[in-house]
Amino acid sequence: MFTGIIEEVGKIRKITDRSIEIECKTVLENTKLGDSICVNGICLTVIDIKSDGFTANVSPETFNVTNLGSVKSGDFVNLERAMKADGRFGGHIVSGHTDNTGKVKFIKKSGDFYVLGIEISAELSKYVIKKGSIAVNGISLTIAEIKENAVEIAVIPHTYENTNLKYLKPESHVNIEVDMFAKYIEKFLSRGDNRSRIDLNFLQENGFT
Repeated sequence: MFTGIIEEVGKIRKITDRSIEIECKTVLENTKLGDSICVNGICLTVIDIKSDGFTANVSPETFNVTNLGSVKSGDFVNLERAMKADGRFGGHIVSGHTDNTGKVKFIKKSGDFYVLGIEISAELSKYVIKKGSIAVNGISLTIAEIKENAVEIAVIPHTYENTNLKYLKPESHVNIEVDMFAKYIEKFLSRGDNRSRIDLNFLQENGFT
């Protein structure tokens, strides 16, 4: 389990059809073979450790459904070690199992802050709410606005400068993980078949509104 608080931005040293090697420093502290590290929001297992980086296996499925399929050597990725049991919970619960990718529509400065607009799939849009949490490339962020199948996120300067958000451009693909509690709630309320029938009438009939 992760929190979405990025510890370090690493650089891809080498990527093959089955593994990724990342140059980094901070996340190597106390890391052992078999440990999990969140890479751009993807939970990967460490299979080799060097003094200045690590290697992790990447399955074909992961390449297909995340933005690791489009990254290359020299690109920067967000890194976070798995949360310790006695650690502070600074972000929100991030599983490292991305739901899909989103497409950056714009990123613009607004005063001291930045506004990031991301197009997401209709399938995921039902799980997002204004002021709710979303993980973008593994970063725990808060949704400021929702416009059809797009979300707008206000990003503080510290987050922008200390993650790979500063390297994004329009049309860039980012990994998206929605709040897992929204999916659990849908599961509980959809009468066991995981096909959502939740609408305003359903909520009213069941005492939620």
